[in-house]
Amino acid sequence: MKKFLRIGWLVLVLAFIYVPILVLAVYSFTDASMVGGGISSFSFENYINLFKNEELRNMIFGTLLLALVCAAISTVLATLGAIGTFYSKRLPKALINTANQVPVVNADIVTGFSICILLIVILRVDKDTFIPIGIGHIVLTAPFAYLSILPKLKQMDNSLYEAALDLGATPAQALFKVVIPQLIPGILSGFMLAVTLSLDDYFITTYTKPSTFDTISTYVVNATKGSQTEIKTALWALSTLIFVIVIAIVIGMNLLSGKKKGAKNDKI
Repeated sequence: MKKFLRIGWLVLVLAFIYVPILVLAVYSFTDASMVGGGISSFSFENYINLFKNEELRNMIFGTLLLALVCAAISTVLATLGAIGTFYSKRLPKALINTANQVPVVNADIVTGFSICILLIVILRVDKDTFIPIGIGHIVLTAPFAYLSILPKLKQMDNSLYEAALDLGATPAQALFKVVIPQLIPGILSGFMLAVTLSLDDYFITTYTKPSTFDTISTYVVNATKGSQTEIKTALWALSTLIFVIVIAIVIGMNLLSGKKKGAKNDKI
């Protein structure tokens, strides 16, 4: 009976999370004008409109470019910060870890408004440039990338770095040839997490973006307030594609991780 209840509870939670997404995915292949409305036929028209509409294409490309650039910068900063923290003394390590947790637990709206005040109001940075939104997304994503990389450092055998120095490697060579290769799974996880957070963010983007620029999140919110049915239904298709891509990436990373563990076990 307990086992049945556990399974039932798990199914209920998964249904609560995924059924709305699946419903949206089904409606993305229909001619319905609203979710829950009548369906007269199934088609790929929403997906065709998604790629035919130049405004939507530019918005998607701009969002992806912003996310990839900010995620790359955040990952580099997080990697350097994690390595520096790991080899620091106890007090600096505690201070850096505490400071890193503040953006994680802080509300996005507070972070976005603070960055807006600092850069646009106090430092007079032109909001129509991509500097405020770039800094905002890096501030948002770097702490999470840091938290993905730091556990890999703790799992690493610290004697490997010292052994590389004893064998004649310079500190830079030991870092790039010994330490960083051990961190690659954490670095990749941190990068993917940073990309996801950048794509998903709304509040920081709203306060810092140029007036003529929209990301997927801000565009979707504005589109749902309008009356353009073709745009709204095309966004159903976009949401479905994002969900499928994320699922494919997660499955791929798990498969690669499983293969690497299997290869290590075979060697042992």
